[in-house]
Amino acid sequence: MKIPYLQASSFPFSIPGNQLTKGVFLFGSIALSQWLITDLIHVPAGGLGIVACGLGVWWFFKPLSARFDAPQTVQGWINRCQLVLKQFEDLEEEGINTEEQKARVSNLNKIIDRNGPQSIAVVSSSGVVLPDKELVQAAISGPNPLKLSWTSSLPLKDNSWLWPQTLFEQDLLVYVLPIPLRASDLLWLEKVPEDQQSWVMVAYQDSSISNWTEQLKALNAQLPQRWSNRILRWSNSDKDLYKLLNPVRRVLEKPRYNLDQTRQRLLARLHSSWQSDLEQLRRKKFRSIQQKTQWVVAGAVFASPVPSTDLLALSVANGLMIKEMAEIWSCSWKPETLQVIAKQLATAAVAQGVVEWSGHALLSAAKLHGGGWIAAGTVQALSGAYLTRVVGRSMADWMALNNGVAEPDLDVLKKQASKLVAQAAEQERLDWGGFIKQASNWMMERNAKTKIETTFLEAI
Repeated sequence: MKIPYLQASSFPFSIPGNQLTKGVFLFGSIALSQWLITDLIHVPAGGLGIVACGLGVWWFFKPLSARFDAPQTVQGWINRCQLVLKQFEDLEEEGINTEEQKARVSNLNKIIDRNGPQSIAVVSSSGVVLPDKELVQAAISGPNPLKLSWTSSLPLKDNSWLWPQTLFEQDLLVYVLPIPLRASDLLWLEKVPEDQQSWVMVAYQDSSISNWTEQLKALNAQLPQRWSNRILRWSNSDKDLYKLLNPVRRVLEKPRYNLDQTRQRLLARLHSSWQSDLEQLRRKKFRSIQQKTQWVVAGAVFASPVPSTDLLALSVANGLMIKEMAEIWSCSWKPETLQVIAKQLATAAVAQGVVEWSGHALLSAAKLHGGGWIAAGTVQALSGAYLTRVVGRSMADWMALNNGVAEPDLDVLKKQASKLVAQAAEQERLDWGGFIKQASNWMMERNAKTKIETTFLEAI
């Protein structure tokens, strides 16, 4: 599942720091290995150099992000969806959202119980003439039962361009495409799922083979690559439909495979939508833990201010929220691993100046809260609270990106920690006013406790 503010931005003339480090290491290694092989071992290194360079280029450009290990069978997707249902039950309070949970179970059972017959849709945008339905059905019919859908209702203008759910549920699809091409048809074709068996039927009346060859080249240049071998030429004549639809008829001879592929696609879509809802629920739970922990850290720092930001980072890394966050994101990682992740993110936050920035910002807000805010211990305590917010959010982002991973790649974390912290800090700065308000309430409580303690000591 993608998190919107975690998507990489593209800068045309910039190289990320980790890629720059890789580049220096890559070229240095090639130069050193060339010297060792040719001068010390005396082995011709031309071919070895090419191989080393090729491997180095692959390592240099390989992606750093963890990939979701998608199931490859229907049962695998069912197990994954049932696991998500269990995670909803663990996070939601008992008796709350029971109707939503029943709806989730019902939607899952509908897909599990989907056994056929095979369904195929002939579809087009508005204004396109479709071939005769009965002749098409006769051309693709065989020993296996079949359900044929017929529609030319896709709008020429649409605000969302969302592929209709009824078409998404089809086992096979034939999109009738007019010539010349229209922008609306190209947009709709882009929305057809990659893993849905589909073809493009082009209405072309010219009987000249050379003209069709040229037209086919033009179509392949305009359509996405996936359609290059899935274009069916229809001359607006019903006589050639049987021969024309031969590729579709051959695919329909494997009903079990087609139905399983559709069920996997529907289960993957359901799983994705659930993950989005589950992530929102996790973030809601996390915010409660985040606010509780940040003031625990602030109180500890206020009671015994630590002059070293490194020690402050360690206090955040060993914070109370790590275990609770692991439970929210269903992480089975070892406690030691969680501590290493938190420490790495806290160190990156300190290196990026999160503490200094928050300290300066808090001093600039001192005039709003009286002389008490000028005290160094108070500013440092609130900076510790803000650092806890940033580290907690970046760790939540890391857990979300690695959800379902048995063991996180700590080498990848070292390379991505700065980016995660920068994005988390940017998001937290957007809510700086909310933090100031919470800090003000915390300070009022702290001042009230201080007055009570002072009064008690004076009485003694």
